[in-house]
Amino acid sequence: METLQNAAAALGSGSWQPELAARLEQRGAQLRHRDGNVRRLLGRLAEAPRLQPSRLDLAAGRVVIGAPEDLGAWPQAALHDLLMAFRPWRKGPLRLFGIDVDSEWRSDLKWNRFKDHIAPLAGRRILDIGSSCGYYLFRMAAHQPDLALGLEPYPPFFCQYLLLQGWLRQPRVHCLPLKLEELPAMDGRFDTVFHMGVLYHQRSPHDALNRLASLLRPGGELVLETLVLDGEDDLALCPRNRYAKMGNVFFLPTVPLLMTWLQRAGFQRVRCLDKSWTTAEEQRRTPWINTESLADFLHPADARRTVEGYQAPLRAVLLAERR
Repeated sequence: METLQNAAAALGSGSWQPELAARLEQRGAQLRHRDGNVRRLLGRLAEAPRLQPSRLDLAAGRVVIGAPEDLGAWPQAALHDLLMAFRPWRKGPLRLFGIDVDSEWRSDLKWNRFKDHIAPLAGRRILDIGSSCGYYLFRMAAHQPDLALGLEPYPPFFCQYLLLQGWLRQPRVHCLPLKLEELPAMDGRFDTVFHMGVLYHQRSPHDALNRLASLLRPGGELVLETLVLDGEDDLALCPRNRYAKMGNVFFLPTVPLLMTWLQRAGFQRVRCLDKSWTTAEEQRRTPWINTESLADFLHPADARRTVEGYQAPLRAVLLAERR
């Protein structure tokens, strides 16, 4: 895929390039020959109109691409049907040529929790792990980074990114369909790493944090957002089976324990910016997802608990610098 080649080239040269090229070639072949849903989405991508947006707004909470008049002879109803074919839209909100995509998550609320506290993104090399449709990448692009690179291994979300970037054509924004552990060693390659909504899916959070530290230059900044356990003791919840109907949740530490993990992984100046209980204002079912959402994950008789009886989702945002 030309998109993957461009992303690899944007990273510059390094001893890791042959390994990265081989992994991207393999992943590109997998995307083209994957299951029927991925083939369907790639087909819809090929059908998407080649539009030139007359308006872009990447700095506001709702990312805006284009206006209705940019569609020309293409009916807005046809664009709506095309966008619905890419459900579920998890991250947003978005306004695409006059159509409001009301995503499951109000991602702008999360962005607002840290935007005034992080190091300025202008001129920085940024890595966003688990970037979904690219909402945060596009918000970062408004700050003129040198590079904003996403990792999104889930093919349907990567296809959403391809659709949006096909209209945006942001030269400093790229995405790779890889997991963190599939990225070759790139010691000190990035100035800022965003790791949001991913750590609790890691079987070994210690290995993940060590890897994040290695990707940052000394003094580089980590923005970490994750589910946490309420309390001040050095404890972590390890769900027996599922947590909020998710089968791939392994550890929910308290904030003090998470800060200790970060320090042991080579970070300093660790601080917690925010702890927030997830509410229906931020995560809810909308017509733009075809799956369950927060209300379905909470106990019907006690919204302070998940359906399994665990503490309801509490999320924290932490900042740390690599030593």
